Amino acid sequence: MAKSYESEHPIKAFGWATRDTSGVLSPFDFSRRVTGEKDVQFKVMYCGICHSDLHQLKNEWGNSQYPMVPGHEVVGVVTEVGSKVEKFKVGDKVGVGCLVGSCRKCENCSADLENYCPRNTPTYNGYNSDGTLTFGGYSDIMVSDEHFVVRWPENLSMDAAPLLCAGITTYSPLKYFGLDKPGMHIGVVGLGGLGHMAVKFAKAFGTKVTVVSTSASKKQEAMERLGADSFLISRDPEQMKTAMNSLDGIIDTVSADHPILPLIMLLKSHGKLVMVGAPEKPVELAVFPLLMGRKLVAGSAIGGMKETQEMVDFSAKHNITPDIEIVPMDYVNTALERLLKSDVKYRFVLDIGNTLNKK
Repeated sequence: MAKSYESEHPIKAFGWATRDTSGVLSPFDFSRRVTGEKDVQFKVMYCGICHSDLHQLKNEWGNSQYPMVPGHEVVGVVTEVGSKVEKFKVGDKVGVGCLVGSCRKCENCSADLENYCPRNTPTYNGYNSDGTLTFGGYSDIMVSDEHFVVRWPENLSMDAAPLLCAGITTYSPLKYFGLDKPGMHIGVVGLGGLGHMAVKFAKAFGTKVTVVSTSASKKQEAMERLGADSFLISRDPEQMKTAMNSLDGIIDTVSADHPILPLIMLLKSHGKLVMVGAPEKPVELAVFPLLMGRKLVAGSAIGGMKETQEMVDFSAKHNITPDIEIVPMDYVNTALERLLKSDVKYRFVLDIGNTLNKK
């Protein structure tokens, strides 16, 4: 007998799901667990569409479970709290990002790095402790342990939901690798959902920012709209040569396959190239240029809960929000097609609260 997702938990829920690798989403009745003593239940108001949603919907990373309700940039309003919840009350604005669980015992968890816990639970396309699938924010309600819920500042618009993935993914490496010091010169490779947030945070930290892109057409928006100080066309050998040894660090947000040697050459001695995009094929890494400047190639993935709260609070204080296009729920498949073509500046956000209905 087919499993009934509508009755596996007591609380009725509704969202949009894909049932297979076509990645096409359609209305889906399912259920959420009862609000436990440490749980927060909230009504979803907004959910960002992340590029990783595309990959997972179509099983491009080879680990997809169906049916799948995507969404890990989720902001809403608390409707119920468990008896032992300390940080939240009914009516509070809250957010949930890429995680809804971790072991809470390992070295990483003890250091507020739940994102690197080997047993963490992704917000969707993962498994709850009872073995049921996790379903994300393309839905009307969510239930999460309060540890994985972020307090949403009053002065931060709720539609700034992409901060919970695109924001923390770029904020964390800038902080951790010391690329947040005023006067530093930081490069940002790629100007999409992640890249435009990297520019905003790097500028807020007081650094000089150079955007590196294959597309000359992005120069005006990088400099005039986002406030970058300079712009390099990575396909122009002369421009790249002139900029050699000029950057203290680079945040590389590109997920398409691309050479990294030209980027390493842009770094000063002791410079750091941090990859936050996930190209499908292994990158070719020439070691000699690393040796000759004590340069570093590193990676970074989202951030822990403490740092995610810090990032959201920093964004509210400095008025940093993603550039978004708000769309209704029934537009989601078109939005995903447009995202595939990079036809958005720079992040789609689903207006769940006003447009998700069972009609």
